[in-house]
Amino acid sequence: MASLNPISQSQSLLNKPHLQVSSSSWFSLSSVHFQSAFVPKGVSFQFQVPLRIVNMPLKAASIVSATTAEKPRKRYPGEAKGFVEEMRFVAMKLHTREQAKEGEKVVEKPEERAVPKWEPSVEGYLRFLVDSKLVYDALESIVEKAAYPFYAEFKNTGLERSESLAKDLEWFKEQGYAIPEPSSPGISYAQYLKELSEKDPQAFICHFYNIYFAHTAGGRMIGKKVAEKILNSKELEFYKWDGDLSQLLQNVRDKLNKVAESWTREEKNHCLEETEKSFKYSGEILRLIIS
Repeated sequence: MASLNPISQSQSLLNKPHLQVSSSSWFSLSSVHFQSAFVPKGVSFQFQVPLRIVNMPLKAASIVSATTAEKPRKRYPGEAKGFVEEMRFVAMKLHTREQAKEGEKVVEKPEERAVPKWEPSVEGYLRFLVDSKLVYDALESIVEKAAYPFYAEFKNTGLERSESLAKDLEWFKEQGYAIPEPSSPGISYAQYLKELSEKDPQAFICHFYNIYFAHTAGGRMIGKKVAEKILNSKELEFYKWDGDLSQLLQNVRDKLNKVAESWTREEKNHCLEETEKSFKYSGEILRLIIS
């Protein structure tokens, strides 16, 4: 309980500004000058209140406060430009130096070597095109059904490849080539994408981004080099787009960034962590060219 003791005005708080802690850990507020219409003028009181206060200089208390303040949140590479740039940064690190200047991966498999060193065959290239079509069919079906509403944002982007691949396979057939059935790499990837899209939208978006954007970059370069070696430099429909490709990509980039704005940092990280698996599945299909 607080006690009231009359004291002299000469013991004003202005003359004793320091805080003291009693042995009973009660805080003594020395000479608080208290005046009221109900209290005779010139009378002051001393209050003792049960407050525990750490007895330390003001400067020291400020230092403790500063060090316990929340630290600035970690910034991820590319984050300032939008989430697509974060995905691009992670993807580039998984390239080899022969594939991209930002690459950090060590060359371990034949398809990871520079394309000019490849020895493709028409039969292998056909297997690659057939399995690629299976994957693009799956992607287009997924966004059409839109198990998650935001998938619908990616309908009719202009990046779709199924129709173009169908035309290319028809051209090969007209040249007398037998069109093979889809093989394990394409079947496995298409099935994985369908299952993933229904339960893990962030992980699915990682594959969506890497498949479409990689094809417009390294995929075009591969198509050109392979065509020079086995198709008399014929440009397939697979590598053609209606309209300005850079604008089509920017439109999709903007949509991806917009969708990711509603994700938590944990969801974004989960999406980025799926990149390596995307490369694994795509690499197995790409390997068919030189099989």
